Amino acid sequence: VQLQASGGGLVQAGGSLRLSCAASGRTFSSRNSMGWFRQAPGKEREFVSAISWSGGSTYADSVKGRFAVSRDNAKNTMYLQMINLKPEDTAVYYCAVGRTRGLWTGSQQYEYWGQGTLVTVSS
Repeated sequence: VQLQASGGGLVQAGGSLRLSCAASGRTFSSRNSMGWFRQAPGKEREFVSAISWSGGSTYADSVKGRFAVSRDNAKNTMYLQMINLKPEDTAVYYCAVGRTRGLWTGSQQYEYWGQGTLVTVSS
C-alpha cells in the first residue's frame, strides 16, 4: 500500500488549500477509514480529520468549520479542503489508512502512512 499526499504550499492567512491523498495497492478493498494528521515544527503529530468508507467523518476541534474531508473511492483518493487558514495550521500534513473501519483519532489506529505535504500559512 502506497499513499501519496500532495497539494501543500505557501498561503496567506485566510487563504485556502486543497490536499489530496492518492492511494495505490489494496487500500480501498478493505473499506477501512482514512485520516489526516499534521505535525508542526517541534510538536507531536496530531489528529486532524478522519473519514469512513461510507463518508462519515470527524474533526479535531481546532479545524471544525474550516476543514472538510472527503473521499472518492472510485479514484482511491481522499481530500482535505482547508479554508480560512491560520498561521497555527502550518505543519506537515500526513494521510493514513486505518486498521479498521472506525473513525479513530489516535495515530496508532492507522496502519499505512504517506510521506507528508508541507502547508505554510503566513500572517
